[in-house]
Amino acid sequence: MAAYKESPFLPICLASLKAQTVGSEIVLATSTPNNYLAEMAQRFDVRYVVGDHKSGIGRDWNFAFSQSSADFVTVAHQDDAYAPVYTERLMGRVAVADNPILAYTDYAELRGDQIVANNRLLRIKRLMNAALIPAFAARSRFARDRVFSLGCPISTPSVAYNRLRFPDLRFDDRLGTNLDWDMWQRMSAEPGSFVYEPEVLVLHRVHAESETSAGIAGGYRQAEDYEMYRRYWPAPVAKVLAGLYAKSYASND
Repeated sequence: MAAYKESPFLPICLASLKAQTVGSEIVLATSTPNNYLAEMAQRFDVRYVVGDHKSGIGRDWNFAFSQSSADFVTVAHQDDAYAPVYTERLMGRVAVADNPILAYTDYAELRGDQIVANNRLLRIKRLMNAALIPAFAARSRFARDRVFSLGCPISTPSVAYNRLRFPDLRFDDRLGTNLDWDMWQRMSAEPGSFVYEPEVLVLHRVHAESETSAGIAGGYRQAEDYEMYRRYWPAPVAKVLAGLYAKSYASND
């Protein structure tokens, strides 16, 4: 888990990780050490590690990933929550998958105390991910690229990465919001499968202090969207798609 400063939602996330039906090592990794994080680590009996790198979402994710020795690694987000069967279901999918690159699940939004499981953005993402459910599509670079050329449908905190295949996995830390989409695009070029579990097993919290909200407010989210679309489309098409994609940001309000 990549932890930052003093999130009031951290205990909820840690409790959900400790409640997994299949146990695994939980590491609380941070570049902003403080008494609160140390106390949370002690309270939930998880390993606490502090990096000496400069804080930043990409650098924090890279550090957190590097601290695990598990075969599959999830970089949990401190504001989110995981269903008790998250690990069990994903590892069950992985066990029968053809050369898995990563595995991920569907998700719902958590807004305050309200769970939002169905809105336009979620429906669109589910349609996009449904295209990768057939085994032939899951292992097809062509099929994956067609999906990612339209947007980023994968919920980042739901992803478990195959560390055995990618022990030196690195997010692009120059990016502020689309370092996940960039990772899917790069991983799509690798042989193997993207394994999707269509059950909602992660609750992703939407709030004003999130990095996504900061990226939208700061305007760099839109610039990174255009950069990603340019990898697939000519400039005029990329500009139109980035504009349409920006309209989905309204759901982050």
